[in-house]
Amino acid sequence: MRHFTFRPTLTLSGRSFKGLRGWSGKPLHPPLTDVPVTAYLFVAVFDILSIALHTAHPSVGHQLFLAAGWTLAGGVAVSLLTALTGAVDWYRSSEPGTQARRTINAHAITMITVTVLVLVDVIVRFTAYSERGWAPVGIVVLSAAAAVLVSIGASLGGSLVYDYGFNVETAGDHPVWHKSEIDVMPGHHAPTPEPAAPAAPSVIEK
Repeated sequence: MRHFTFRPTLTLSGRSFKGLRGWSGKPLHPPLTDVPVTAYLFVAVFDILSIALHTAHPSVGHQLFLAAGWTLAGGVAVSLLTALTGAVDWYRSSEPGTQARRTINAHAITMITVTVLVLVDVIVRFTAYSERGWAPVGIVVLSAAAAVLVSIGASLGGSLVYDYGFNVETAGDHPVWHKSEIDVMPGHHAPTPEPAAPAAPSVIEK
């Protein structure tokens, strides 16, 4: 019995290309969201630890503040492409008047709010407080608010995928859930038979 399958997941062969939306079964938006979501959560943790530890450990508080700033900058950079791919998904993959579109709208407005907060955060952090030894209270509030809102936005995005099947190519009784030694490749709805081995040449008896 086989225990591992890699090729159907890693191949782009058989997948239709959808421009900025990615490929069928490989949308671009969901994996991109992992970077800013994780970054903003870590920024809040770093800032809170910075302000909590700066009295007893000034150098640690300063390093945490610096780490938060660069983590935030990385999250903002990736979030620009994340927002672009999400906007294309919103326009091409949902119909107005549906619960799915309303959930997408809620996800989008939440993430736009987060983006505004983190842009203010990164501008203030790298200008007014660039020489600060630890995170000021105002920055901590911005970071914490962004972390809470990005968690809500991620939950809304998760509902789109896991509750509504948004951008999910297969659902229900798909052959990948049936016992079989043969893999189902992208673009197919049944296992692809392995090519038959060439027959051995027959021996002619004299």
